[in-house]
Amino acid sequence: MTTAQPSPSALLADDVQPTPLALLLLGREADPRSERGVECPGDLPAPSDPDLVERARAAKAKLGERVFVLGHHYQRDEVIQFADVTGDSFKLARDAAARPEAEYVVFCGVHFMAESADILTSDRQQVILPDLAAGCSMADMATAEQVAECWDVLTEAGVADVTVPVSYMNSSADIKAFTGRHGGTICTSSNAKRALEWAFSQGQKVLFLPDQHLGRNTAVRDLGMSLEDCVVYNPHRPNGGLTPEELRDAKMILWRGHCSVHGRFSLDSVNDVRERVPGINVLVHPECRHEVVAAADYVGSTEYIIKTLEAAPAGSKWAVGTELNLVRRLANRFAPEGKEVVFLDRTVCFCSTMNRIDLPHLVWALESLVDGKVVNRIQVDPETEKFAKLALERMLALP
Repeated sequence: MTTAQPSPSALLADDVQPTPLALLLLGREADPRSERGVECPGDLPAPSDPDLVERARAAKAKLGERVFVLGHHYQRDEVIQFADVTGDSFKLARDAAARPEAEYVVFCGVHFMAESADILTSDRQQVILPDLAAGCSMADMATAEQVAECWDVLTEAGVADVTVPVSYMNSSADIKAFTGRHGGTICTSSNAKRALEWAFSQGQKVLFLPDQHLGRNTAVRDLGMSLEDCVVYNPHRPNGGLTPEELRDAKMILWRGHCSVHGRFSLDSVNDVRERVPGINVLVHPECRHEVVAAADYVGSTEYIIKTLEAAPAGSKWAVGTELNLVRRLANRFAPEGKEVVFLDRTVCFCSTMNRIDLPHLVWALESLVDGKVVNRIQVDPETEKFAKLALERMLALP
């Protein structure tokens, strides 16, 4: 487990009922079936407090080099202004590891990112997530129990011995540890092709967790496989909804998971923006659906998206299929250079869990540290850390 709370097995009593989703979204209750809570053990500043920005600056200044604040690209502007570094999840985790003098690492991102930072940083560093309810719906779509059951299904089908797990960075520490135990590696959206090439040099099949779209797009677009080479394992159906024959015939066994933000973009979104804005370039993240990626002009990771827009000529027009906070920030950044950047979909869509990290939570976390209280510390247990780190090290060793 990664927080100082009872283990899920201790909480899964038969009489426990899931908390209504509406209350969770409002942040008014905790889910007894989840390892994350939503309550702060202290007084959270009011969002209307006009002194929040100054309070954050003052707390950060008092802590000095003892604190290192990481800001994911999808964070809101009010939070990102206090980040010492910005980037994607893996870059930020590595940046934290490269700052051993920082006693506290405040990760403005989501739960799996803070776990990765705890795995890669030293034992003396303490990783803090300002709001424990900042999870990731994609990461939560694959639990350790479900993946263990999937491996049993592969074993019964006679294919486990020739299957190499490859898990996306956007996964829990438990899933990373499973991957390490079974000879697999982690990947990011930037190196997914290299990770799959390595995996196929080790075995005949890949179990790709937990984002089916990144797995499918990489296999088909980058490795030249066909859609027929891919099957989707649904953890909510018996045997994943697949027959032993389908598992034996497949090259890519994709977990039925997706990003709630990137998964909303559709082919209609692409066609609509091309009609509305003649000459526009469509630039999307590989977590998007396959038909969206196939119809786009450019496809790549968050860092790729940023670099592509940096290199774009003045007067060019871009529809970007990724999280809205980043798109809006890029639109403002490149407007003075004569570059038009718009959101791919007509309907705006933030990452709701990423947006739980707001200024009140950041101020509360920083001021608590000033007072000598470490709040919302994320800790991965030694056994999980050992195998998760093994999987991450395999990724770092990729050619």
